[in-house]
Amino acid sequence: MRTPRQSRLQMRLASSSFVVLFLIVVGLLLVLSRQYHRQFDWTESGRNSLSQASITLLKRLPKPITITAFVTDKQNLRMRIRELVARYQRHDSKVVLRFINPDKDPGRARAAGVRFDGELLVRYGGQTQTVEQINEQSLTNAIARAGRGGTRWVVFLGGQGERSPDGNANFDLSTWAAQMNKRGLRTRGLTLGATGQIPKNTSVLVIASPTARFLPGEVREIRNYVRQGGNLLWLSDPGPDVGLGSLSDMLGVEFQPGVIVDPVSQLLTGGQSATDLVITHYGQQSVVRGFNLMTLFPDARGLIFQAPQHWRAQVMIDTAPTAWSATGPLGGVTRFRKGQDIPGPLNIAVAITRKFAKRQQRVAVIGNGSFLSNTFIGNGGNLELGMNLINWLSNDDAYINVPTKIAPDMSLSLSRTAEAVIGIGFLVVLPLGLLACGMGIWLRRRKR
Repeated sequence: MRTPRQSRLQMRLASSSFVVLFLIVVGLLLVLSRQYHRQFDWTESGRNSLSQASITLLKRLPKPITITAFVTDKQNLRMRIRELVARYQRHDSKVVLRFINPDKDPGRARAAGVRFDGELLVRYGGQTQTVEQINEQSLTNAIARAGRGGTRWVVFLGGQGERSPDGNANFDLSTWAAQMNKRGLRTRGLTLGATGQIPKNTSVLVIASPTARFLPGEVREIRNYVRQGGNLLWLSDPGPDVGLGSLSDMLGVEFQPGVIVDPVSQLLTGGQSATDLVITHYGQQSVVRGFNLMTLFPDARGLIFQAPQHWRAQVMIDTAPTAWSATGPLGGVTRFRKGQDIPGPLNIAVAITRKFAKRQQRVAVIGNGSFLSNTFIGNGGNLELGMNLINWLSNDDAYINVPTKIAPDMSLSLSRTAEAVIGIGFLVVLPLGLLACGMGIWLRRRKR
């Protein structure tokens, strides 16, 4: 049967149209693939994506970030660096990556102080930082250090039983200090009894839960530091008077007697202690504005304040109305004693500011120091709150509410039972299953 000429013409036209349309679609897909890039990270921990901490930091830094990689012709190492920096470039087009071969240009490598193959040099706003480990945590911390634009010294007073930034005891603050150092802040201890004065380059002075009385000369030096515009963080736990009453009067702060207890917090913590305060709501002061993480304050004390002339005070943290300050000994059953205990809600953290020499002087007074100790800083948002505090006090507002946890979980932890099941499955069950399938197929073919 012959196909009519008109039908053959229509078939050829349809075939030609299909080929033309197919080529057009392929061409459009090629154009789209070259101009628009979309990637998906389906790993559970998002290990191939930039963390929220790094993304937030990039948004706070308006200037270009230049990353210079001093790498030889090792293609695997260059590819690792490209892939890492590409995560940043997808969120900020101002991130620039350059490669320099130290074998071909040893002068530039020597001038940059490069010691290892693959070392990165991060430059931001005239500041430079080096990165020796090729991972997100090291690179983000280097960007943060360069972004601060100078050295910020956080000085911790010592000599009166204070919490130490260098000690590893549960009472101390070394975990918090280590996070500061990673983010470009410098920490050191200071004993006024030995030096007699607070260094002029101090960005923030920290009084961290002293347990012994200060000497009159030490108190005078602290007051002079505040009077001359110095920023201060004062952490005070329940306990005896340490001789800083004149500093309290100067700031308009008074610490209430007793320890704060809260039965609701006790239920949230599993009934362990009624003095472990769980804080879920915060004020509108800039340190805690938008802060939505739960924090834990063990053995806190309340405070009342009335800002002196030319100063402004704002509540950062207060307790729930169910809390109160127990001024007497705590028994097995905690109950409010009317006429003896102080009813809540109670303030436990206040920010005090004033204008000084065309800038804002900042002071934070908190009726607790344990929440930043090595024992409790890992609870909830304690570390994030501590970093917000120190960033605000050092006038680095751009870093407030930048998360501290950067590196995703790269390890897989399995129980012994899970390891045994996986091992038996792959080494015994799977081979036997394949063998049984093969035998079954062989027997079926043999019967045909």
